[in-house]
Amino acid sequence: MPDDLSAAGPLDALTDVAGIRVGHARVPGGLALSGTTVVLAPEGGAVAAVDVRGGGPGTRETDALDPRNLVQRVDAVVLTGGSAFGLDAASGVTAWLEEQGRGVPVGAEPGRVVPVVPAACLFDLGRGGDWRARPDASTGRAAVEAAAASGAGHPVAEGSVGAGTGAVAGDLKGGVGTASRRLASGTTVAALAVVNAAGSVVDPRTGILYGEYGTAEPSSPPGRATREAALRRLARLREARGDGPFNTTLAVVATDAGLTRAQAQKLAGTAHDGLARAVRPVHLLTDGDTVFALATGARPLPPEPTAAMNDILAAGADVLARAVVKAIRAARGAEGPGGTFPSYSELYGSRDDHHPGTP
Repeated sequence: MPDDLSAAGPLDALTDVAGIRVGHARVPGGLALSGTTVVLAPEGGAVAAVDVRGGGPGTRETDALDPRNLVQRVDAVVLTGGSAFGLDAASGVTAWLEEQGRGVPVGAEPGRVVPVVPAACLFDLGRGGDWRARPDASTGRAAVEAAAASGAGHPVAEGSVGAGTGAVAGDLKGGVGTASRRLASGTTVAALAVVNAAGSVVDPRTGILYGEYGTAEPSSPPGRATREAALRRLARLREARGDGPFNTTLAVVATDAGLTRAQAQKLAGTAHDGLARAVRPVHLLTDGDTVFALATGARPLPPEPTAAMNDILAAGADVLARAVVKAIRAARGAEGPGGTFPSYSELYGSRDDHHPGTP
């Protein structure tokens, strides 16, 4: 059975997993609305896996994470805007890792390493007004340097930052969110999500974020007048924009448990259940929904690991759903030549604005 005695970690963030660091960088320019987020593993790397469920993914080095293949650990994961062009950000991270001597050793001579840097991209092209404003190697380097400089156990910036700078969730502004759980066993499971979904994150009947249903502290619904005004404005913006949905939600789920590569792949797969709770519909042909899993191995699993593994799998889905909610609540609205994308709080108010019993 899932562990019922867990609570959020001290930061309620991916960095509650000891040794994990996160850095963001934004593409410069007044008409740019894109960026990159790097998840940096501890020295020595982390066991890694990936599960891709969306129909339009853009990825790099994900085949290396197949448990049947050679690579055992990775030093960083790149989440980036810019669609396929933005995958160039991983080149900057790869170069930085080589300079640090981090990667797969390919000879006896010191410094001969090949960093394996899995990456996935989301579609945000033109959302700031400049179609060619997209992440490149310099953006990736800036993000990994920010991660390295952040120090251990550092809070993670949320909202319209990094890869979430130009993210859109349905008709709302998307962004970056992160959450964690500390299980009764002492194991930590955490997630970081970049929410850029073709589907909706809001129940149109209630105005409540889908990811909040079934949680310990669900929001009260906003008032009827607020909900109706929000739906009218979103419909007007959708008609004026006239573009189709090209999106993708990206995530990293991490734990300090000592997982095998096959167990890490299972964690990446079950974490998608949390995404399905928070976004409806999900995994569409115009999404490239991709979840990476990292396991640092600081805490070994018990000799009979089934119950412990079940707790970790359940927590992975839970923290990913909460990370989506936090991303939407932290996002700031954007308006410019690329379109108008209001934030959830702008249309529906904050949690403090909702009161039980509001008609």
